[in-house]
Amino acid sequence: MRAWREWLAAGLCLLAATAAARAADALAVEIINESEPTLCAEKDNVYLKLQSGAARRFTVEAVHPAYAGTIVVDRFAPDFTKCDMSNDPVFKSERRQVTIFENAEWRLVGHAFDSFWRPNQVPVRVGNRVENGLHLLQLWSSRHGGFDEVLVLYPADGYWRARPKPPANLNWSAYGSSFLIGPVETQGRPLVDIKDIAYDPETKTFTLNFARGGNGTLRVERLDAERMVLDVSLSQSAGAQRPFAALRSMFVSEGNSDVARVGLRAKDSQRWLQEPVMEFMRADAAELWAGRLVPSRHNTSAPDMVFRDFSPTAK
Repeated sequence: MRAWREWLAAGLCLLAATAAARAADALAVEIINESEPTLCAEKDNVYLKLQSGAARRFTVEAVHPAYAGTIVVDRFAPDFTKCDMSNDPVFKSERRQVTIFENAEWRLVGHAFDSFWRPNQVPVRVGNRVENGLHLLQLWSSRHGGFDEVLVLYPADGYWRARPKPPANLNWSAYGSSFLIGPVETQGRPLVDIKDIAYDPETKTFTLNFARGGNGTLRVERLDAERMVLDVSLSQSAGAQRPFAALRSMFVSEGNSDVARVGLRAKDSQRWLQEPVMEFMRADAAELWAGRLVPSRHNTSAPDMVFRDFSPTAK
């Protein structure tokens, strides 16, 4: 009980310090919870939608959980107990792996799987090189003579995952929650329909052209052993009734989750409000935190996710 209280206090102190460091908030957005219960630990049943008719720029941050320094055994193996995925759509493909870009500090790798749930062929361009039919893009960053995988994108449905460099007590850390940027729609499950993707190694920027029009950019702004900060810009509003971003994650129980709690800070407020993720419904917020204060047996080291710095002005 004492350890839990210490983790809770550490998490709330981190949130308070972050809030105090912010300048006046430019914009609050509506956070809508459409999560549903599940017993399957591999199902994205957590769905937090971010909506605003004005938002054009914001920050996504992946930060190690408050208890990261206490992790001794990091559990990350998938758990398909009570999971039935027999009705998931399957589109066959030919497995391959390709390194699209590489230098001493960064590497971009693409993968095609044996099958995927969508058939979309999304071109990926780096300079004059174009690759088609990739289901996964991995961005790797150098560390200690090797590379850490720090950011992934699934081109066919627009799902991203991010994580910082591993904390000092671990050689590796897990991915957890996914997020979507751009006009979110639902085709069996939430997704962003992407027309094509370009990556600029000089600025570490991904540019996405969306199938329904407009484009977005995601730039790696900061990466270290504490957090990964991503600057996101959209060429046009998604509209007040459609999410411009979303968080997708998993919750079965407090000890079996990738996200268990949400924290929300109102515009220009120095106060955080926090609720269990399955009890929260909706609110306007200038900052959203989604994470865990108690270690989980599922992806124990996976980062908390923060959405902040919403602005009506793009780059």
